[in-house]
Amino acid sequence: MGADVNVLAAWIGFLLAMVSGVIPGLFFRGEKWMGGYNSWERRLTRLGHISLFGLGFINLAFGLTMRSLGISENLALPSFLFIVGAISMPIICYMSAWKPIVRHLFFIPVVSLLFATVLTLVRIWPILG
Repeated sequence: MGADVNVLAAWIGFLLAMVSGVIPGLFFRGEKWMGGYNSWERRLTRLGHISLFGLGFINLAFGLTMRSLGISENLALPSFLFIVGAISMPIICYMSAWKPIVRHLFFIPVVSLLFATVLTLVRIWPILG
């Protein structure tokens, strides 16, 4: 797995973000929709939606950074971990909106993204530092 797959994952994430915003976008004006603006369900739904965009940008940044620096070796683990984070964060957000106990799984995207970022920094620091 290399950085190119992260660029593809980013664009898939952008598409999913746009699609997942359609339904909430139709009903967002309703003050009581999904329990109101500050309800747990509505906040987690918004977080899931925006995480698709945000983590798409992170995957895009990773892929393009590796490409621009000419780095193609030892990328499998950070590449995989960035994708795990991009998949698991919105899923856990949406699931937590309906079953709050699922919130205990947030460590999965958080830890995977943290390790991916540290591994990326270790890889690019000698080049940029």
